[in-house]
Amino acid sequence: MFKAYLQKHSVLVDGAMGTYYAALTGRDTVFAELANLTEPAQIQAIHCQYIEAGARLIRTNTFSANSFSLQLPQEEVKEIIKAGYHIARQAAAGKNVWVAADIGPVPEIVSGTAEGDRSRILAEYLFLADTFLAEGADLFVFETFSSTDYLAEVAAYIKRQRPEAFIWTQFATTPDGFTRRGISNERIVREVKQIAAIDAYGFNCGVGPTHLYNALKNLTGRDRGDIVSVLPNAGYPEIVNERTVYAQNPDYFAEVMEQISALGVRILGGCCGTTPEHIRKTAQRLNQSAVSPVEDRPVSVREVLPVKAAPNRLRDKLSRGEFVVAVELDPPFDTSVDKILHNAHLCREAGVDLITVADSPMAKARVDSVMLAAKIQREAGIATMPHICCRDKNVNALKSSLLAGHIENLRNVLAVTGDAIASADKNEIKSVFNRTSLSFMELIAEMNRELFKEDPFYVGGALNLNVANKRVELGRMAKKAERGAAFFLTQPIFADEVIAFLPEVKRAGATKILGGIMPLVSYRNAMFLNNEIPGISIPEEHIRRFTPAMDRAQAETAGIQLAMELARKIKPFVDGFYFITPFNRVDMVLNILRQVM
Repeated sequence: MFKAYLQKHSVLVDGAMGTYYAALTGRDTVFAELANLTEPAQIQAIHCQYIEAGARLIRTNTFSANSFSLQLPQEEVKEIIKAGYHIARQAAAGKNVWVAADIGPVPEIVSGTAEGDRSRILAEYLFLADTFLAEGADLFVFETFSSTDYLAEVAAYIKRQRPEAFIWTQFATTPDGFTRRGISNERIVREVKQIAAIDAYGFNCGVGPTHLYNALKNLTGRDRGDIVSVLPNAGYPEIVNERTVYAQNPDYFAEVMEQISALGVRILGGCCGTTPEHIRKTAQRLNQSAVSPVEDRPVSVREVLPVKAAPNRLRDKLSRGEFVVAVELDPPFDTSVDKILHNAHLCREAGVDLITVADSPMAKARVDSVMLAAKIQREAGIATMPHICCRDKNVNALKSSLLAGHIENLRNVLAVTGDAIASADKNEIKSVFNRTSLSFMELIAEMNRELFKEDPFYVGGALNLNVANKRVELGRMAKKAERGAAFFLTQPIFADEVIAFLPEVKRAGATKILGGIMPLVSYRNAMFLNNEIPGISIPEEHIRRFTPAMDRAQAETAGIQLAMELARKIKPFVDGFYFITPFNRVDMVLNILRQVM
């Protein structure tokens, strides 16, 4: 019935629930979904205001009603969902208004294994679907998603239980046409249209009406007959007296929504910041009239100038099967960069292929890795590769760093999750972890396809073989390779058992491996690394080569000798060396290189 209606008519949906509830109550730090149990009359009144304004479809107040977001047991979440569905049904009773079961994205989990996380999240979606199905729901909206992950499985599950169900999915987008996960709108449309169980798709949240109008107007993947929805924000919020406030612009909103309707959009409504007044003004503009089919419009093609790819010594040598040498130089804690630039010059003169720059290792703030890598490459004339970790940056910041790096002709990047912040610092410093290394690689791969396709980033990953279960690490390596990692830098290798495992690493995949070598500089240094740095394990026989009584020259000689032995052992099984320079003593590394290359 609903799908048949949409073939000839548009449907006006309600506006925001969460931001409108916050505006009415002054409680903008509380989940509105909890009010289904504590303030059911308030929630029903909001539904009724939207219906009186002209909405022909309302969404249940259940967007964040899942046990991950609310941090509640599933039994309590079930009661919140049931109450939300009943409240919406009561508000719509006798008014010729549809009710959609509203499901928002379940937050991704960073801890644990990727397989375990996915299983738990999928189970949560199926639990939400079962709860709504048990209440009789036959119209589902999955909104504000950033990818199509889980949607195929959940939609198919719902259709198996209720074949007549209508399933509608919406994705949050940015002004530049990407989801929050960095997936282009074009790709989202291609993917969602391959999911047979999904009846409609569209965009909501993230941007205001004009940005969504422009995004839809230029969307080449849309076909005649597609049921498309657009539910923009009221605009961009501002912070006033520590509260998030949206501009009250219902006339402007309605004017743009009329233009969106003219594009053949079947489902229209509002997201964050919209109110019953936005819907009232939109209803007056649309008058619930019949809509024309989606037009087949020629897509204007901008003239694209040919892109000259930047040289990439690392990629080219590895692709030719040539042995490469990368040297890591630590970024400083202050603005003193003369030493690192001097060392980079020495490395270039010695024939080193690549300088890598860590991203605030051990969660201690240092000079930004992308900016420093760009400076070294410009001024020292040697290729560089910044490490970029997910600990300190959300998706916007990660994308900004990649865009800036590309402008500066950086073409290599090491994607890492990042060291954890020490417990003592957690009151002052907050982790972000908006991404893990795996999902960050997916973001880079998407940007390579959409933004850098003529000259993409060459992506590397970290590989830690100093673990008890090395096969689990091989599994992680394979997942990183699937997501775009073309080469791997190992943690420093010291143990014979790790060296003996290297042939199996090479057999496990077609990626390139750079073996990590970290010269030790003293007994104290060896003990510290072995006991306090995660991912490093130094056998006792290596530590015994050093004594507390050694002077600097003696200790360096011992460290150089050990590093040369390890380099010669691993060289037959790797595609290059990755030297981690101790305390920026690049002369040690170059001494080793002269004797092993």
